[in-house]
Amino acid sequence: MSNLTPTTEVEMCVSEPTVKPTLQVLPGRLTDLGGLPIRRLLPRSQRRTVGPWCFLDSYGPVNFSSGKPMDVPPHPHIGLQTVSWLLEGGLHHMDSLGLEGTADPGTLNLMTAGRGIAHAEETSTENGGHLRGVQLWVALPDAARETMPAFEQHRSLPVLELEGGGATLIMGRLGGVRSPARTFSPLVAAEVAGTAYGRLALPLNPEYEHALVLLQGACRLDGQPLSIDTLYYLGCGRRDLVLSCEREPARALVLGGAPFGETVLMWWNFVARTMEEIVAAREDWEAGRRFGAVGAYKGQPLHAPPLVDRPVPRP
Repeated sequence: MSNLTPTTEVEMCVSEPTVKPTLQVLPGRLTDLGGLPIRRLLPRSQRRTVGPWCFLDSYGPVNFSSGKPMDVPPHPHIGLQTVSWLLEGGLHHMDSLGLEGTADPGTLNLMTAGRGIAHAEETSTENGGHLRGVQLWVALPDAARETMPAFEQHRSLPVLELEGGGATLIMGRLGGVRSPARTFSPLVAAEVAGTAYGRLALPLNPEYEHALVLLQGACRLDGQPLSIDTLYYLGCGRRDLVLSCEREPARALVLGGAPFGETVLMWWNFVARTMEEIVAAREDWEAGRRFGAVGAYKGQPLHAPPLVDRPVPRP
């Protein structure tokens, strides 16, 4: 999915992990686009990355009886993986490799941009009426940035059964189980589901830094009540995460990874290392080079926004 709130400015994202457990609270920054509420959780000025995770939007919920609350025309990506994960509704993916796939709740759509790919996403009419989900990006490490673009869909993901609930493993490793999704860095992403009035203890890798986002319901972490669509950065060194659910079941997203150790530049839909890369990718897209066409999409591609080509200040 595209960065739906682009700016002309390039963002520098520095990996700055907290080496000990912490609890940093970062409420989502709300934007409304055509009636679709979107909350930007990463990157933020106070926290740019969590492991290799460099972008996180939570969108919805929205109810509709006609039209498409999300209709993102063809646009380019470089240097990242896009992760589409739904709680309600459906999103249809189309790309310049000629591949398509509809994501439903519990299905992972994973696109590896590598050196360059174009794709489009639109609300699926098959599960029409509701839309709620998250969109994430993984920054590819320098050694993998020129990998060939690819798209994969996983409709069956491992579930870690726990007292008080369970966790669906979206990517990476957790509690001795592994997701089939392709990864290029040590990381984890899981949707945690806790039962009403239950206590759920999720094992964590203490070498990773982690973050948590409550998506539905009510629960507490470290005795603190959590708010929906707020990023709770947990730092490194935690061996588990204990959620105490309240009067209703809760769903949360857990992200983590080994500290990335690389500084990236983000602009529009590009994750790069230099301004020259971003300028070249923008020029290639506008000239119809490198990325290919998304033939399945009925409509015109997006134009790249203006780019201010100047030195990027350290955040």
